[in-house]
Amino acid sequence: DKEKDEKSYHKININWYPGHMAKTKKQILEDLKLIDVVIEILDARIPVSSRNPDIEEYTKNKMKIIVLNKYDLADENQNKKWIEYFKNNGIEAVLVNSNTGEGINKAINKIEEVYNNGKTQYVSKGRIGKAIRVMILGIPNVGKSSFINRISKKNVATVGNKPGVTRQKQWIRINQDIELLDTPGILWPKFESEKVALNLAYTGSIKDEVIEIEEISFNLLKVLLNKYLDKLLERYKLN
Repeated sequence: DKEKDEKSYHKININWYPGHMAKTKKQILEDLKLIDVVIEILDARIPVSSRNPDIEEYTKNKMKIIVLNKYDLADENQNKKWIEYFKNNGIEAVLVNSNTGEGINKAINKIEEVYNNGKTQYVSKGRIGKAIRVMILGIPNVGKSSFINRISKKNVATVGNKPGVTRQKQWIRINQDIELLDTPGILWPKFESEKVALNLAYTGSIKDEVIEIEEISFNLLKVLLNKYLDKLLERYKLN
């Protein structure tokens, strides 16, 4: 089935890995030494495709929370299944809509809960009594800046409906107990399948300038006709 699924996609060349991302990855690895908890933001519509395997690798020894952002755009039943999936794999996950603020308070509570559950490792390092340092990670355009603006109740992060808006790191104080380190979105050098590349193109994580818009649109329409025909008809008032 997987092989058949892969063959159903028209071959599309997507040049996804800009040169600045190698520099960004190096900086993130250095900054992780300062971090207590990592928040990895995924697009709730495509949790697998929007999860950078490099991030998973170099944060494996860190306490982590998954934020499934844009959950209001995803299938409700699938959202519940993904929360259970991550829980079964030992990772706390939270559904968030950064546009409305839904799930933000739960994310703050999870930061404190996860840190308190694992803080024994920090006692010997003298970290107790200091602010919890949290790094926000994710690929371009999953809503990191919108999430930060909501959680900090300030417009401190530049927001845009396109990848590559956040260009430099910045520390943001959330409250007396938590401070966040924002980072630019980072992709990875090689996608494991064309389906992943297409999912990222559909949801705006790859710049329009490097993709074939008409071919991407055609493939997306095929997916929608196959899996979400009723919603497609409803959205465009078709019969």
